[in-house]
Amino acid sequence: MRGTDRSWIEVEKKALLHNIGELKKITGRSCVLMPAVKANAYGHGDVLISRILQDAGVTDFCVASAEEGIRLRKEGITGEILILGYTHPDAFPELRRYGLTQTVVDIDYARVLSEFGGNIAVHAGVDTGMHRLGIPSDRMELIESVWTLPGIRVTGVFSHLCVSDGITRQAKEYTREQIRRFTQVTDELRRKGIRGFRSHIQGSYGILNYPAYSFDMARPGIALYGVMSSEKDKVMAKMRLKPVLALKARIGCVKELPEGESAGYGLTYTAQSRRRIAIAGIGYADGIPRSLSNCGHALVRGVRVPIIGRICMDQLTLDVTDVPGAAAGDEAVFIGCSKESRITAEEVAKEAGTITNEILSRLGGRLGRIVV
Repeated sequence: MRGTDRSWIEVEKKALLHNIGELKKITGRSCVLMPAVKANAYGHGDVLISRILQDAGVTDFCVASAEEGIRLRKEGITGEILILGYTHPDAFPELRRYGLTQTVVDIDYARVLSEFGGNIAVHAGVDTGMHRLGIPSDRMELIESVWTLPGIRVTGVFSHLCVSDGITRQAKEYTREQIRRFTQVTDELRRKGIRGFRSHIQGSYGILNYPAYSFDMARPGIALYGVMSSEKDKVMAKMRLKPVLALKARIGCVKELPEGESAGYGLTYTAQSRRRIAIAGIGYADGIPRSLSNCGHALVRGVRVPIIGRICMDQLTLDVTDVPGAAAGDEAVFIGCSKESRITAEEVAKEAGTITNEILSRLGGRLGRIVV
């Protein structure tokens, strides 16, 4: 409950559905969106997000692990759920039990899946240049052989773009080459009479930066949540996507810090004048990066205030000297809006020296998550 939690996340349903609509406009009617709800839906809450999207007509999802897929199934999420990573053979019975689709990470793995013989649905991963998972795109004989293996059903073929967010000529040329290689694979499969699979290679930036290319599916991740990976990204700033998440905490107490006194572990902050400080019930165990100590910010009553001292596991300290009437029970906003002011996930990531994907996906499980 928002009124009693020490810290919580607010998920704006209207913004999420708006973003799905905007992404569908780009990909077109013939392309099915398979939202990435891995890493607890980038910190937003995987079951919560998936339910909203399923109710809105989204039928397919992708996750990182079998555990994530099983959790969605147990909570009533239907349709295809693709596991993008490796699953240990000991868990193959769970793939069959919960009707999950497994990525073929290489040809040897395809053979292991086949030997299990559980009629498991798979998507064949193709390595077009990222050199992570997948069968090399220039080994067509190996890719084709996946269809000949008994005990598995190939329902998709996909790859992953590694620099689709790049703006340099080199990045653009490399991305187009990856798409060319992937298209060559899918065209060759169809030329050989292989049908019944869906193709996908575009994630968020593939959708936004390369909208002219059309495949059967697309896997929006960070864009679905209305966030850019960093402040430097310009493409999403031109879109009409809306941030879905707000991160808030309750102020537990407000007190005076005399001039010359220090606060927090290590005494890393010393007051240069008399200050009013507020203790907020959120810390690095909740996903606030410790690197924001003495450099991050929050909003209290619409005023931007600094985080002072070291961020603790469960609490942190704010300087609320310039916030008239700041008191225990007030909200401190770390991502989101307070009155006319806003702190974006991109700003937080910049101050922490990372990207928004990491900031959001590390938001802790003890944070309450509510739909607004």
